[in-house]
Amino acid sequence: MIEVQPVHFAEGTAIAVTVRLPKTTLLAVTTDKGYIMCGALDVGLLNEKLASREIIAGRAVGVKTIEELLDAPLESVTLTAEKLGIAAGTIGRDAVRKMF
Repeated sequence: MIEVQPVHFAEGTAIAVTVRLPKTTLLAVTTDKGYIMCGALDVGLLNEKLASREIIAGRAVGVKTIEELLDAPLESVTLTAEKLGIAAGTIGRDAVRKMF
């Protein structure tokens, strides 16, 4: 099952996506500039193999819902996200605000 819902911020509206798969759930909140995602995101791959794409993204681990993703500190972020002032430890919703 796939759920898509808007998440409203003063800066704009992000899109939250929940994908329920067997024995796991993928979570992401995205803007036009970047996204945060659950532990399935491979930040190392984005930084190393896909560096030329300059992807703005962050990863939170141990989250099971969109609300938890927004409230969790990011465990890792891409180098391009760091250029926007998003660092490991940034709360998910604060990172999304910087992605508008």
